[in-house]
Amino acid sequence: MPSNFYGQVELAVSTLIFAVHDGELVTPLVRRNREPFFHRWALPGGPLEPGKDLAATAVAVMDHATGFTPRYLEQLYAFGSPTRSAGQGHVVSVVYWAAVPEIGAPVDGVQWFPVDEVTAMPLAFDHSVIFSYALQRLRRKIPYTRIAHSFLPAEFTLAQLRAVHEAVLGEKLNPANFNRQTLARGAVIDTGRRLENTPYRPPKLYRYDDSLAYSPDAATPHD
Repeated sequence: MPSNFYGQVELAVSTLIFAVHDGELVTPLVRRNREPFFHRWALPGGPLEPGKDLAATAVAVMDHATGFTPRYLEQLYAFGSPTRSAGQGHVVSVVYWAAVPEIGAPVDGVQWFPVDEVTAMPLAFDHSVIFSYALQRLRRKIPYTRIAHSFLPAEFTLAQLRAVHEAVLGEKLNPANFNRQTLARGAVIDTGRRLENTPYRPPKLYRYDDSLAYSPDAATPHD
């Protein structure tokens, strides 16, 4: 094995951030300002600096792109094909994904897109593959975890919770069935309060049971 073998591999962190905006699941992308893939949209990310923590680096990238520290952070996968970096050396990307409650203030070079648009876009490098993998994972996990809480305020109505599920899954859900199944799982607690300033009978406000983990795979910025 050549003495410089390990020096040929660089480690980077890539991120995917999801939010629900105007009833749609959206994600931010950054516009590349250099080759390769000049002017192509890409996932937010950057190199892992020596001595830096992986999860903390992911949170810093997400904070720069959105202005939020995510409630839910999960390490998705490591993508390390020798050809994935388009002649820029061998770069292994450790990918994290997260959900935030809103899109935040505009950031230069960052734009939020509906996920349906991103699915059809030619992203830089192998980011289309990474995006599809993350979206599939989110859709698979949201029915049985409390990840939806990351998209919501601390207290919410069942209709608001259902709207998050519908945005993530990309389909309409039966309200009565959704409410019954949600309450049967016991993950949400009636706060005893109701949503104010509504034209009809105010709906009940719920909160998630804080004793339940977001997901078995959840990380924290300090992991």
